[in-house]
Amino acid sequence: MTKLFKKFSTLLISMIFLLNMSSAGMADTTVSAEVGFIFNTLLFLICGFLVMFMAAGFAMLESGMVTSKSVSVICAKNIGLFSIAGIMFWLVGYNLAYGIDPGGYIGKFIPWADGSKIDTGYSDGSDWYFQMVFCATTVSIVSGAMAERIKLWPFFTFAAILSGIIYPIVMGWQWGGGWLATMGFSDFAGSTLVHSTGGAAALAGAIIIGPRLGRFTKSGSPAPLKPFAASSIPLVTIGVFILWLGWFGFNGGSQLAIGTTADAIAVSKIFINTFLAGAGGVLGAAVITRLHFRKTDVIQMLNGCIGGLVAITAEPLLPTPFAAILIGAVGGLIVVYGTKLLFSLQIDDVVGAIPAHLFAGVWGTLIVPATNSGANFSTQLIGVLSVNIFVFVVAFIIFKIMKATIGLRLSREGETKGTDVTETGVIAYAIRD
Repeated sequence: MTKLFKKFSTLLISMIFLLNMSSAGMADTTVSAEVGFIFNTLLFLICGFLVMFMAAGFAMLESGMVTSKSVSVICAKNIGLFSIAGIMFWLVGYNLAYGIDPGGYIGKFIPWADGSKIDTGYSDGSDWYFQMVFCATTVSIVSGAMAERIKLWPFFTFAAILSGIIYPIVMGWQWGGGWLATMGFSDFAGSTLVHSTGGAAALAGAIIIGPRLGRFTKSGSPAPLKPFAASSIPLVTIGVFILWLGWFGFNGGSQLAIGTTADAIAVSKIFINTFLAGAGGVLGAAVITRLHFRKTDVIQMLNGCIGGLVAITAEPLLPTPFAAILIGAVGGLIVVYGTKLLFSLQIDDVVGAIPAHLFAGVWGTLIVPATNSGANFSTQLIGVLSVNIFVFVVAFIIFKIMKATIGLRLSREGETKGTDVTETGVIAYAIRD
């Protein structure tokens, strides 16, 4: 009897211990500082890889959207701008953004240096890499909008200024603890700081350089499609799928931590909302082009996906899945009607970067208070206006100066022959008689 009691007691104690262990596992526990440091660093690196892969998506999208005589230059621009952005962000950009005083306007013009500490929560190098690929993404937005008529090296010059100075300044206003952050402005992953910044710079450049030769008729309507037909719709489609994939790193990595259960759940929610917003953008553009223009425009569907992704980027965590679909769908509609607006103004945006990034970025940032009770519309509006006006004016002035000095645009003969012939001498596609 005594032995039986002892066995029963041992079994009961073991069950209690297991139940306690089980309930402890269900609690929102935290790991050690060192393990958290490792997980957070890994999040930055993996998501940074995904965002870097977006460079391939931009290269494919732009190469497919331009005419067949300008594809090689697009490839040169995309590999070149990424290299320039990386060097400039190391040289001055990172500390311009993060070396800013609380509530300030500009940081320090000094190179980045690693000062990693466990107390920071992640390695400095992983943060530099993650933020650098955001910077390069901003420059990529400008590339396609001014395609087929801008010279290669003036574009590289502007890429250095945008990645080294302009973008880091506005990034610091919010993510570096500057004056917008002090005001309570909210932009989770960069609808305004990244996408509207690139879009505003692209708008300034497109206005200064003017449309491609023969792009618009005397009445102001777009020229017939054939002379400006996209070189490869399949390439554009693959590019958009790659961008969509990369966006999970863009938004998911902006959680900035994955060392706790709550952070892991948050990243998962961000992934869901990011996907649904892109899908909403696709369907929004598909439906409206069918109803309004009697054709289901595949290019608008593809750009609608980007518009939906840009729109959700300002707040991908807090919306419900249904709200994410609606936010993305409106982003898709904005892309369609934004493109029509640019046509009416005779602004030639070859790839549709301005509607997809600038216009949809404004929408995404202003709608944040609808799902984030900590944000308010007036502060969001101030942030949107300040960033876009600053970037547009500075970019406009720089492009004006470049146009008057080193020159921006190819000659009429060079543009007629194509940028592949005049800028690289490498022909992407053989011309058949």
